[in-house]
Amino acid sequence: MYLPSKVVIDVSEDAEYVSFCHKIKDFLQIDLLEYKENQMKRRLKSLYEKRGFSDFQTYYKHIVADESIRLEFLDRITINVSEFFRNYPRWQVLEKDILPQLLKENRPLKVWSAACSSGEEPYTLAMILSRFLPLERIQILATDIDEKILAKAKSGVYNEYAIKGCPEAYFKKFFTQKDGQYVISNDIKSCVTFKKQNLLNDMFDTNYDLIVCRNVMIYFTEDAKEKLYRKFSAALKENGIFFVGSTEQIFQPQNYSFVTEKTFFYKKER
Repeated sequence: MYLPSKVVIDVSEDAEYVSFCHKIKDFLQIDLLEYKENQMKRRLKSLYEKRGFSDFQTYYKHIVADESIRLEFLDRITINVSEFFRNYPRWQVLEKDILPQLLKENRPLKVWSAACSSGEEPYTLAMILSRFLPLERIQILATDIDEKILAKAKSGVYNEYAIKGCPEAYFKKFFTQKDGQYVISNDIKSCVTFKKQNLLNDMFDTNYDLIVCRNVMIYFTEDAKEKLYRKFSAALKENGIFFVGSTEQIFQPQNYSFVTEKTFFYKKER
């Protein structure tokens, strides 16, 4: 009787990547399948090949076993590219048009900088708000998934690239230079509270007047974006503002109880 030889089926790279994503979700509660697959797969493959690993399965074992590789992985999946006053015209709209409306009731604002990376964005917010409020009345929550980058944000130390777009008046008032680096003042640092948070999995606080989440949504799938827009909308109080990045226009804001206030600024309706 003829017995066919054993058939060896190679697991495709796609299937291997999906398996890796499921394991990461179980281990770190991070769902990589919510990110655009081609971008994330390419980024991680480049990283593990640099480490000398041959596939995602081997890479996963080292992520579990080696904290330094795990932290490097977390740093790579977050897009830690930031600078002070990035896309400056948008911040001018916030300062001239948005904040005066939010501050009409003459009370402290509840402000959140989501996916804050290394802190440039929430510190920018604090500097702008200092034009309207005493520093002791400014409190900003800043969150990110990456503990390593949050530690950098808390230090408040930046290179020349990060501060290159900072207006001179703010730079002179709130920065000092030390050993070729630029250190933000303790007065501004005291305005910001940093906290680890997974946007996709964790619950959000509510009753925010202003939520800033810029240059992050472009890396998520459409389903993940919809999920996040609904969560951000629920986190805002009525007439609160959601400020997004310059490539992240929401095309059907009414689906999330938003109306367009200014380009890249959305107001929460009832």
